[in-house]
Amino acid sequence: MNLLKGNIRKLYFKYLSAAFGSALITSVYALVDMAMVGQYHGPVGTAALAVIQPVWNIIYSLGLLMGIGGSVLFGMVRGKTDENTGLENEYFTAAVIGGVFLAAAAWAGILLLERPILLFFGADESLLPLAERYLLPIKIVFPLYLFNQVISAFLRNDNRPELAAAGVLVGGLFNMAGDYVFVFTFDMGIFGAGLATAIGTVLNFIVVCSHFFSKKNTLWLQKPDRLLCQLKEISVTGFSTFFIDIAMGILTVLFNRQIMKYLGTDALSVYGIIINISTFVQCCAYSVGQAAQPIISINLGAGHSGRIRETLRYALCSTAVFGVFWTVLSLAFPNLYVYIFMKPSAEILEIAPCIIRAYSSSFLLLPLNIFSAYYFQAIMKPQTAFAVSVFRGCVISGILIMALPVLAGADSIWFAMLATEIVTAVYAVGKILRFTKELPSGTVQ
Repeated sequence: MNLLKGNIRKLYFKYLSAAFGSALITSVYALVDMAMVGQYHGPVGTAALAVIQPVWNIIYSLGLLMGIGGSVLFGMVRGKTDENTGLENEYFTAAVIGGVFLAAAAWAGILLLERPILLFFGADESLLPLAERYLLPIKIVFPLYLFNQVISAFLRNDNRPELAAAGVLVGGLFNMAGDYVFVFTFDMGIFGAGLATAIGTVLNFIVVCSHFFSKKNTLWLQKPDRLLCQLKEISVTGFSTFFIDIAMGILTVLFNRQIMKYLGTDALSVYGIIINISTFVQCCAYSVGQAAQPIISINLGAGHSGRIRETLRYALCSTAVFGVFWTVLSLAFPNLYVYIFMKPSAEILEIAPCIIRAYSSSFLLLPLNIFSAYYFQAIMKPQTAFAVSVFRGCVISGILIMALPVLAGADSIWFAMLATEIVTAVYAVGKILRFTKELPSGTVQ
């Protein structure tokens, strides 16, 4: 389908279905990991995976930095000419080169500094051995997590969103089946969950790379004329999406440390559940952003503001649906999550409903706020995207996480994200209205 001339509704929902399918599978196999480990090891297993969560945030965010940043610029260039001139593939090549360096740095970090990293992320001596066993097979294929994000982002801009979704589907289905077989049938415990995740990632990588052998492929490596400048452009454009996941890691570390300081291991186990549900909600928001971004970027390059506004309307409706769904489900059935993720003790069942309801009230606005960063990136407003990502993901939320337990008691920490999302939404909606009104009616200046 032609992103410049095709029916917007059909285009958007084609891309949304593929992106949502990818997000759903990614979320489900993260949930299955947590559930299997929680059922096998109990609350301590859930807490160990909560400690590991920032590792995923870091590696995925580095992939998004190069993938989303490069693919936005790729789409902009292609939108101006509606044909492959070679310049867009310079951005693709620059993104791949940047990805290689970032993957090497991240790989070295996890191999050489695993123990201090996990301790910093909130592990204690009881959780550290479990976290290290889970990461043992994952460290072998660690760079592939980054490259899957980079390649998938470009596939969506090369009109192959279904292949990006297929990669996640194949890897995710193996991961889910492998979790049960390795954890319980082979009695590997948390190591088996990590092994299933690692093999699933390899399968995902094989599927997405098959695009380069397809007749539909228009991506190729082309020597960048301005590599450093192009890497800078990619980094600036992709920073806000990068920071969304980095911020989730930062917040997880802050929550882990504050919860252990004020509330203890049982509360951390419940937070481990919340992380996974929040990841579900974030993945829904990512799917909206990833569906809208290729359409918006290429039409911005062509100066088709009406098509951008129409895409925005569909995207905002999608964020509203996702926000309402997850908020209502979490408020109505908090203990459903608990039984999925672990064999709960009486103490867990007593504290979980209030914690989950308080935190999940933030889900109503979360999809809107995350999508807004994608939107600002796609219309080339990186400074606003940066502001949304940093203030939501670190500044406002970080201040509240640190201050609320001191000022209003330990349990007030669960409302930190609700306050953060409200403040962010006010700013983001104002900027969306302003920038959409200012979109050019003709050729982009």
